[in-house]
Amino acid sequence: MNWDTFWADLGAYFAQITWTIYLEKIFAVAMIIAVAFAVRWALQYVIRRVVQQIVSGVKKTQKVDDTQALNVSPMAAVRVVQRSRTLGAVLANIVNVFILITALLLIVTTLNKDILGSFALLTAAIGAGLGFGAQNIVKDILNGLFMVVEDQIGVGDIVDVGFASGVVETVGIRITQVRDVDGTLWFVRNGEILRVGNMSQGWARVIIDLAIPYSSDVEAVQDELLRVASALASSRKWRAFILEKPEIWGLESISAEALVTRLVVKTRVSAKWDFARDLRLHMKKALDGMGVPLTPLNSVVMTTGDGTIDGSTVEPIEGAVDAAEEAAAAVPDVVAGVRTGPVSVRKPRGPRKAKPKPKDVPVPMKTPDPETRSDGID
Repeated sequence: MNWDTFWADLGAYFAQITWTIYLEKIFAVAMIIAVAFAVRWALQYVIRRVVQQIVSGVKKTQKVDDTQALNVSPMAAVRVVQRSRTLGAVLANIVNVFILITALLLIVTTLNKDILGSFALLTAAIGAGLGFGAQNIVKDILNGLFMVVEDQIGVGDIVDVGFASGVVETVGIRITQVRDVDGTLWFVRNGEILRVGNMSQGWARVIIDLAIPYSSDVEAVQDELLRVASALASSRKWRAFILEKPEIWGLESISAEALVTRLVVKTRVSAKWDFARDLRLHMKKALDGMGVPLTPLNSVVMTTGDGTIDGSTVEPIEGAVDAAEEAAAAVPDVVAGVRTGPVSVRKPRGPRKAKPKPKDVPVPMKTPDPETRSDGID
């Protein structure tokens, strides 16, 4: 092998290559990537600034330094902050996806202008095949956009989306993250959310149903409960969270066992559960002071996982377990299905023997008597 000839041919091959074309393509690809990063950073900065300006404006209007203090401010301000942050997160995700797709298309076109045309049929076939699988993705994205635009859900809201309930931590273009009271983080696809129960919009209502004996003075008990609830609502701790004065809605049910009276208080969403716990404690002390015991109920009540019946909270019933145990002790053993006498043990039977199968015996045909015919023909 003549090395001089080899190196001469190799040099001639590289000499005929137009390096300027490749350098131009490499430079163009680098510029596309740099511009994509610059545009992404600029749009992300604009989105963050707009959200910060909205939040800062709400803080100045409500004269607070932290968004957590907006809980005691008008609820419209809280919704503005939550909705602004949610829209900012969704727009940031959309910007990232749009810039990535645009940059990839520009890079492919720069490297080879005919590559998109040559793969047109292949791209159409792949697109048709993936179209059915991408239906769920498109459904998730559209449903997420409509939920945010229509203010159905926002970051920080307490929601019930069917699959999970808790505080919304992130609203993405495809998935919404909800953290429940146990700390579990649920990833819910937006397309699977058919209903949204938002407990952070507007106001909340504390509903307490209390069962008292039938012989109690209903008016006196209701007046005392209303006095205790009004005093607690006007206290320094809770007066900023109470929207309306407590009310007695009257008797919810009447039976020979108990009278169920209902008390309601309209509160802010953030204070509903804490105020309800504090109110139950004060109601218990008031009933103890009046000497009114809680009545055991013999009926079986179906409740939800959080102990509510149709949205109302039922107070625990004292003495129900003891009464049930006494009633069970009074039932005779025979009724309870327990035999107290000696029990005889029967000897187990052995295997049964198969009976011999009778042989097939032909049955002779009997000729009917002409005089006893029953066909009605003489």
